[in-house]
Amino acid sequence: MLKIELLESFIAIAECGNLSKAADKVCRTQSTLSLQVKKLEEVVGQSLLLRDNKGVALTEAGLTLLNYAYKMMQLNSQAMNELKDCPNRETIRLGVPTDYIGCYLNSCLLEFIREFTCIELVIDTDVSGNLFKRLQQGEFDLIVATHWQTPINGELLFSRRFYWVAAKDGNAHKRETIPMALYPENCPIRAQVFANHQLNMRPIHVLLSTPSPQALCMAVENDLVIAPIAEFRINEQMQILDPLEYGLPPLPLFNESIYLNPETQTDATIQLIALLKANVDHLENAESCVISVR
Repeated sequence: MLKIELLESFIAIAECGNLSKAADKVCRTQSTLSLQVKKLEEVVGQSLLLRDNKGVALTEAGLTLLNYAYKMMQLNSQAMNELKDCPNRETIRLGVPTDYIGCYLNSCLLEFIREFTCIELVIDTDVSGNLFKRLQQGEFDLIVATHWQTPINGELLFSRRFYWVAAKDGNAHKRETIPMALYPENCPIRAQVFANHQLNMRPIHVLLSTPSPQALCMAVENDLVIAPIAEFRINEQMQILDPLEYGLPPLPLFNESIYLNPETQTDATIQLIALLKANVDHLENAESCVISVR
């Protein structure tokens, strides 16, 4: 009989290609995984893995088993969802900035959806200014939003630095009126650009307005505009501009924080908040947000 626990470990090994990484993924020791593979091989009567100094690979029999393992895990999950007693199915309404949804999905939200199958997580994205308003109107149970001030009614997760960026060896930043790409209205980053722009600074012209950081980066790389870009998104095709040297508005440090609707908090939202806090380092580094636009 093929046990679900053994198949779960086998899938982790196949996906990681390394026993050590797979052990971390399923929260078991490497020796435990080795024993589980041995049990599987005894059950099916064939070798499943090829081992070398670089890691592990699947044999032909291993590939066949992997295909069935995915199907069996899916059926198991469906059966558990059907049979679980969820008389009072709960819904959590979460708001996340549009430009960071990938970070939150990859770091913790998918994990929450996978773990809490009796909770419907409704995620909506918007610019932070709109998220604040919608939270006050009761549309959300909690939001993650960006602001340049220390949160008063929220809890700080981390701070993120933005820089003025132009194409490397480009000319957009040298024009008399500087073409810019900015996030949409009610975005705190855009608000600070105009709030800090002084009459003695160079005139600016918004050429592109979009919630997509990928679109901002593409416009910069093609020397169409300059833009305020988060530090982790800056690549070798870009150059950082000194605001004083080029007559640009200074950009403050931006804070990303959790804000709650106090009237709708439950044990489930508390668990979601704890998961967000546990992933702060991953979110701050935001490597999972980076999507190649070259």
